[in-house]
Amino acid sequence: MRPDHVLHVDPERGFSGGETQVLGLVEELARSGTGGAVACDPDGELAARVRAIGLEAVALRVRRGHDPGAGLALRALVRHLRPQVVHFHTARALTLASFSPPPAARVVTRRMDQAPRGAGAYVRWLYGRVDAIIAISAAAREGLVSRGIPAGRIDLVPSGVDVARFDGSPGRDAAARAAMGIPEGRSVVAIVAQLHRRKGHDVLLHALARLPARLAPICLAAGTGPEGDALLDLAASLGIASQVRWLGRVEDVRGVLRAADVVVLPSRAEGLGVAAIEALAAARPVIASAVGGLPEIVRDPAEGLLVPPGEVDALAAALVRALSDEALRRAMGEAGRLRAADFSIAAMARGTAEVYDRLLARRGR
Repeated sequence: MRPDHVLHVDPERGFSGGETQVLGLVEELARSGTGGAVACDPDGELAARVRAIGLEAVALRVRRGHDPGAGLALRALVRHLRPQVVHFHTARALTLASFSPPPAARVVTRRMDQAPRGAGAYVRWLYGRVDAIIAISAAAREGLVSRGIPAGRIDLVPSGVDVARFDGSPGRDAAARAAMGIPEGRSVVAIVAQLHRRKGHDVLLHALARLPARLAPICLAAGTGPEGDALLDLAASLGIASQVRWLGRVEDVRGVLRAADVVVLPSRAEGLGVAAIEALAAARPVIASAVGGLPEIVRDPAEGLLVPPGEVDALAAALVRALSDEALRRAMGEAGRLRAADFSIAAMARGTAEVYDRLLARRGR
């Protein structure tokens, strides 16, 4: 009883990991026969990208956390488009769920590992407005359960990436390194993440400063964010400014990943960790914090190494271990490439479609 039309709701102006997931999901569902549209900010990047892949983006502005005007606009959209399912993809989107009229079923995806904000009664009421809940990781599910959402209401569907697009081979990619001007024989670590405190760039910088001089890797940092100036100052104060290349926003991170010996995710919080999946698909070992959904992706010591979040010495020790052992890196890279197949966009779309199917089947009965 698969729906032939789903309205996806993501009103965020920016474009980050969550929006990448929405775009990939909508495209893959359409490929398998489930059409749909995305209700999003008309001036946001998501709208432009949805149209670029030939799918429908409909305007929905949400000006604040609770916006009755946006709720009424969504109600009008649902009545006009008549989707069988309305799928809410962000916390702001979820605040509009009570405005979505029947008979459309309502689904929400939770991407954060932290417990939802707000009083417990409010959180339970908010998630009670939907018919099905998807969590992208066990950590995200536990965050919901901790606020009183019954575990039996929550389906686990991990995020996915286009694994084939990132497919790589273990070991150094000479062409990628040459393209980025990496001197021959120099070790390289990479971090692909927004420059936010929760991503732990400061922890990585402190760890790099503690590595022995014989390693002194170049650090490729792809991403932008509010911590940029503070991180530049920190690198200078630690005496490692010359080692760190701040790449800013990188549209295609494949070159960054393939130039790296190791990819690092020193996050303080992480719903799942799409950047880790991309690194594994590129056959790069991952050193990550054992936080949120990251341990569900990276198995220590198969595909990488896990360290306690915020522990500089532990991260430095893991970097020394990985950068000093090429055979270990190659073994982890090959294992990671195989592991990444479990987190493909196709798998995410199948899992999401199964949630839709079960929900509509129950309604049919």
